[in-house]
Amino acid sequence: MPVLEKPTFLSRGAASCDAGEVAALTIDLGALARNFKLLAERAAPAECAAVVKADAYGLGLEPVMRALLAAGCRTFFVATAAEGAGARALSRDAVIYVFNGAPPGSGPLLLSQELRPVLNSIDEIAEWAALAPAKPAALHIDTGMSRLGVAPQEAGAAAQLAQAFSLELVMSHFVSSQQPENRRNDRQIAQFVLARAHFPDVAASLANSSGIFLPQRPHLELVRPGYALYGGNPTPGTANPMRPVVKLEARILAVREIKEGDSVGYDATWTASRPTRLATLGVGYADGLPWSASRTPDAPPLEALVSGFRCPIVGRVSMDAIVLDLTDAPSFIARRGDLVEILGETNAVDALAERAGTIGYEILTRLGRRYARRYVGA
Repeated sequence: MPVLEKPTFLSRGAASCDAGEVAALTIDLGALARNFKLLAERAAPAECAAVVKADAYGLGLEPVMRALLAAGCRTFFVATAAEGAGARALSRDAVIYVFNGAPPGSGPLLLSQELRPVLNSIDEIAEWAALAPAKPAALHIDTGMSRLGVAPQEAGAAAQLAQAFSLELVMSHFVSSQQPENRRNDRQIAQFVLARAHFPDVAASLANSSGIFLPQRPHLELVRPGYALYGGNPTPGTANPMRPVVKLEARILAVREIKEGDSVGYDATWTASRPTRLATLGVGYADGLPWSASRTPDAPPLEALVSGFRCPIVGRVSMDAIVLDLTDAPSFIARRGDLVEILGETNAVDALAERAGTIGYEILTRLGRRYARRYVGA
């Protein structure tokens, strides 16, 4: 399976998987830009930033960030200083925040790349004040996630220390914003409002992707979506307002017939109850398709789209292969070399994640490097 060292950009009408390629991942940068604009309009007058950590959720920092810049995004969030340096190489003017703050030894890189650490403890605030007086940074207040951030009762002390540098943003992070009825959202908003009072002239940010859609509209001065930009559903349980960005297709490597009683895959976890027609695709868990999506007797099967027909995956997901049951589809729809859609407009990333017992974030960030990657809509 070929590896593309640089992204390939195609026009809208181009084929998504060239001859000789076993599988291809198509990323629709036009859909990405439309998602950004939808979120920006919903959050207005707040500024809409973009979270591009983890190589833009696995979709490629360079093409994704360039598309977002062209769509009007000017503020970005990454996880580490190294990621921030990669983002800085793409824009000298963008504001880039680093969620993980300023770990020991990261100061020179943060300063040389003009990155803004999100400071996460009293000690870290004091260290930044000594290292980089007058340099910009953000402050994280922990309102319930219990990962990073100063406690709300430490906000006053943090405000005193922050006078030594340019505090540009104070932020917190929702625990359950994907659940609009969860009372924890109200408690976090209330806690953040109280803590923010110590920073009366500083911009504030609380809303992630799902937070943008909460009825309380906690948009403040800046929202910072991530998952929704890439087509994930920020409103689980209701229709997805975002456009799909990712399409994963794989070629059929072989079509075969098995008889009743024959099994498929490792450990013979699935056995044919009738004469069965199968198709083997050359993608597996080494390519980011979760092993947990394997067909089991007590769970609905993961399905792939073959010429418009939904066909279930049977047996175990292997490192390099999955097998589809074509028996209920017309016999003419699938031949060796044909393309099958595993992810796309019909097969949403959230549906695959639910079947695999995981979350769409993990699906996106684990999409394999063996795919031929295509970028359309730029």
